[in-house]
Amino acid sequence: MLGIVAAVLFFVSFLVNAADISTNDTFSSVNIMLLGLTALALHVAGIGSGWARRR
Repeated sequence: MLGIVAAVLFFVSFLVNAADISTNDTFSSVNIMLLGLTALALHVAGIGSGWARRR
């Protein structure tokens, strides 16, 4: 699930950067990209993957 969130955040970051939309400091393309990288790192770490091992 977090992998999909990361992909969406990267796409939004690309659109903001490609369209050269002037945004405030909180909603800049770099900050959106960093949120996407955080979601991707959590996905790779196994958090939010939806799989649970039960013994």
